[in-house]
Amino acid sequence: MTVETFSGAERILEPSAGALLRRRVFGHAGFMIGAAIILAILAAALLAPWLAPHDPYAQDLTRRLVPPVWDAKGSWLDPLGTDQLGRDYLSRLLFGARISLLIGFSAALISGLIGTGLGLCAGYFGGRVDMVASFVVTTRLAMPVVLVALAVVALAGGSLHIVVAVLGLLLWDRFAVVTRAATHQVRQLDYVAAARATGCSTARIILAEILPNIMNALIVIATIEMANAILLDAALSFLGLGVQPPLPDWGLMVAEGKEYMFFSPWVIAIPGLALFTLVLAINLVGDGLRDLAAPENRN
Repeated sequence: MTVETFSGAERILEPSAGALLRRRVFGHAGFMIGAAIILAILAAALLAPWLAPHDPYAQDLTRRLVPPVWDAKGSWLDPLGTDQLGRDYLSRLLFGARISLLIGFSAALISGLIGTGLGLCAGYFGGRVDMVASFVVTTRLAMPVVLVALAVVALAGGSLHIVVAVLGLLLWDRFAVVTRAATHQVRQLDYVAAARATGCSTARIILAEILPNIMNALIVIATIEMANAILLDAALSFLGLGVQPPLPDWGLMVAEGKEYMFFSPWVIAIPGLALFTLVLAINLVGDGLRDLAAPENRN
């Protein structure tokens, strides 16, 4: 806040909206920590071809299960050690970040499109459309996500594209429920009635008037579903039904190292810690966006 003198009187100037937004964002420790971690992982994933010291697929059986550099037997040639096939763990970890981020973002995008479209139609039109949408959502909620994903992937075969498609088609229910409730509230407001009175089409009202005003809630749901998709992918890969070798998926790295966990614990500790850090960062960003978007925190 600044003070200016004008004609002998003091006039208090309130901070601008941009200054208030920056103060809220930079003052939210959880959001800043989560965003910094995600940006670091994203940068590592994008720069993996230049940061990785070795080819993540290159095998060297003479250097199997070399410990990380902090171990007495480790070396800087392989800073995070090697796996059971002699592949550099740091290189596989960097390239694995690409797969985890791709699966999380793609699954959240697909589920967001499905759930948001269904929720907008149900919340805006109501009546029979709402009844049909509620029945579809209830049917989806009656199906356990993990069991359905396991069954579908087991029948269709495990691959990156199938995992993304299956998770995207199973994680849309939260989008639909939140969008339906938010749309039902927003459609009663004056600006929607004004747009309808001026002759705006239904599509314009939904896409230009309603959707932008519920976007904050959808972004928060997207972060939650992105974290869920990454964890479900790791679970499927751990069971051998997700991303298939030799792709450097973090869940697959944990599965491949479980036989050596008692003698070489880093083979599951390193990718497990990477998964934990990424999911924690996404949840911190989601919580931060929820807090920043709350009406009581906008002033």
